[in-house]
Amino acid sequence: MSDSPTTPSAPRPKGEPRFPDGPSPDPAGSHFERRIRSFQPRRSRVTTSQADALQRLWPKWGLDIDGQRMLDLVELFGTEQAELPVVLEIGFGMGEATAQMAADDPDTGILAVDVHTPGQGNLLGLAERNNLTNIRVANGDAVILLREMLPPGSLDGLRVYFPDPWPKARHHKRRIIQPDFLDLAAPRLKPGALLHCATDWEPYAEQMLDVLTAHPAFENTQPDGGYAPRPSFRPLTRFEGQGLDKGHVVHDLLFRRTSGR
Repeated sequence: MSDSPTTPSAPRPKGEPRFPDGPSPDPAGSHFERRIRSFQPRRSRVTTSQADALQRLWPKWGLDIDGQRMLDLVELFGTEQAELPVVLEIGFGMGEATAQMAADDPDTGILAVDVHTPGQGNLLGLAERNNLTNIRVANGDAVILLREMLPPGSLDGLRVYFPDPWPKARHHKRRIIQPDFLDLAAPRLKPGALLHCATDWEPYAEQMLDVLTAHPAFENTQPDGGYAPRPSFRPLTRFEGQGLDKGHVVHDLLFRRTSGR
């Protein structure tokens, strides 16, 4: 039986956390600067099981992106896993693919970022039920996380799967894969780290390929300079399957961080 939605409660006072021990509704607060963002928070209904996972597991496996401290990834994932490589995943939806990748590769830590509260709760629940101790869930703006909370050379990979394509021309500036974003991400990636993007939106795939190809800190893993076959470690998600049923073509882009700039 599926979970029933939580019963609506009285409005919370402004600034009060949705869950007392869970993710903050505005973790960076006044630290946010005025700039165009690639995401827009979705205020979907949280089920009882998601709310329970957020309440119980957020203090253990969750973190708010407040921009006020530098993260120690060894400490974040546990000192007993000092050699654990860490991959940053930006935007994980409901978390099914993230949980599957964590289960398939328990020797890699996944720092998964999103602003969708139901998805955060769902992923935490999946992690607990499947004993996936290599997942940490971050709430907030990935740009602030990269810029102010992750040390240089701390990441072994970066995954951006099915980001919002912002299809209208006037919204293209909101797309996350832009030269400025790559300038920010590159120093946080170790030489040889993989940047993996996937989209089913053809014009966005073309833009991604152009932007990544032009950036001096990344090189295409494909000898022909084109798209990559879907790697075995990226699961076929329900969302992707729905797109394929509609005739969408999914493009994977696999670029490697160079040892230069």
